Amino acid sequence: MLTLSLADLYLHIGQYFFPFLRILALFTSAPIFNDKSINKKVKIALSALIAFQIAPILPESNIRIVSYEGFLTGAGQLIIGLITGLIIQLIFVAVRHAGELIGLQMGLSFATFYDRAGGQNMPVIARFLNLLATLIFLIANGHLYLLEIIARSFDILPVAASLPNASAYLAFVKLAGLIFSSGLILALPIVALLLCINLTLGIINRLTPQLSVFVIGFPISLSVGLLALSLMMYSFGPLFESLMATIFDNLLQIMTAMR
Repeated sequence: MLTLSLADLYLHIGQYFFPFLRILALFTSAPIFNDKSINKKVKIALSALIAFQIAPILPESNIRIVSYEGFLTGAGQLIIGLITGLIIQLIFVAVRHAGELIGLQMGLSFATFYDRAGGQNMPVIARFLNLLATLIFLIANGHLYLLEIIARSFDILPVAASLPNASAYLAFVKLAGLIFSSGLILALPIVALLLCINLTLGIINRLTPQLSVFVIGFPISLSVGLLALSLMMYSFGPLFESLMATIFDNLLQIMTAMR
């Protein structure tokens, strides 16, 4: 007669539970998957489904859930999943930051939309660029590559009773700085152009005080900004794909540093 002790049952559950935690943490923080319009039950079910597909091919962890090692392992899996999702989220944060800078120079900082995914108000230009970036991310199969990354992470970072290496956090901060500078570079041409226009309008106002800059300034800034934004669309796609490639390449390096 086949008997199964409680300790063996805990080990068997842990084989599926710890990968489930890592995947669920990813879905909680990664773009697209963390959208509030997606029901939490759907996220949990999808995480469990992927974990059931991955867990049988992973080496046995031999870690019981109800133990100190189990607690440490669970915390480590949550951290790995959250960091992975946050790193991908940096691309969209950089794009939104660029949109906020452009909207500020165009005089559209007062025009905001409520972002259900982020739970906050977002300037209209930032919202537009964020939607465009989301479409490019989906068209380029970024969501599928993200699932591939999380599957490969179990080879780079097997389930173990330890927390990620501290050097990984430093690499994460450096990557965040790189992405934010890329977002600034994305907005720099339009911001510089609008700044020159505002300076020109200021000089004209000093030379001809009877000309009201407040009357003609906003339409000119808005028109030039929209024209420059439409021209930027030609380079936005390649630049965003380059950011995606940089993020995914550095993501594997950060995972290696977590060992």
